[in-house]
Amino acid sequence: MMADRWTRMVRQQVGLGRFLPLGGPYDGAWIAERAASGVLRGAAERDVPEVRLDGVRIGLADPGEAAEPAVPAPPSALPPGPLRLTAEFAATAAWPLPETASRLRTALAVTATERIGLDLTEVDLRVTELLDTEPPASRPGTPETRGGTDTSGGAGMPGAAESEAARAPGSAGVAGAVGGGPEGERVAAVVLRVPGVSRLTGVWGLPVRLSEQAPAPGDALPRRHARVDLAVAAGFRPLEVARAVRAAVAEALPDRPTVAVLVTDLD
Repeated sequence: MMADRWTRMVRQQVGLGRFLPLGGPYDGAWIAERAASGVLRGAAERDVPEVRLDGVRIGLADPGEAAEPAVPAPPSALPPGPLRLTAEFAATAAWPLPETASRLRTALAVTATERIGLDLTEVDLRVTELLDTEPPASRPGTPETRGGTDTSGGAGMPGAAESEAARAPGSAGVAGAVGGGPEGERVAAVVLRVPGVSRLTGVWGLPVRLSEQAPAPGDALPRRHARVDLAVAAGFRPLEVARAVRAAVAEALPDRPTVAVLVTDLD
């Protein structure tokens, strides 16, 4: 059972893709590539309906320009820096292909920067196919359009049961589901009151993690670090929500720990 649980957890994290930096080095926030890609696909379907977007990938435009984040980053997270989006697309002949590519590039860039908060500086597109008819729109609520983590559950897998527990701080069993004991429960309650936070998630089954990091240069004592995994509600910009969560968590704990926010889902 334990082996199955770890296998499912690893698959869950792999399914989220890399963790992309939101904002700059001092924002302390990341978003799962799968969640961001889901929003980008939705923008392409809405603004350029004659296009089928394939193979979306987001990475650093120039690793040499990446900065050191001000807070500890989640495992497998990219450092803050300008990002490049690469994708392939198929399109009908309703518009000249150069014009279609330009419209698609604009839709993706605007969505990434204004809707999500990514520092996207480059969009590379490649046409792979000509379509006879417009591609069908994805069904609302599917992972392709929502970019969400699979929380359907399953034996031993962190999913619906733990998510429901994390939504209701103060109920029985919440501290164990959240992580961090009573202080973790307090953090969860504070986070869920921040406008735009729809629920707590948790890549490894713990939406809130409290740990101790080595002293920074000039500090005599170690400093605590908090990480919160969450989903952002529709209509809210993930970067702004993450900033508000970081401020709320730092205020909620007396030692004012450093705080990192990982957005795993966009609801």
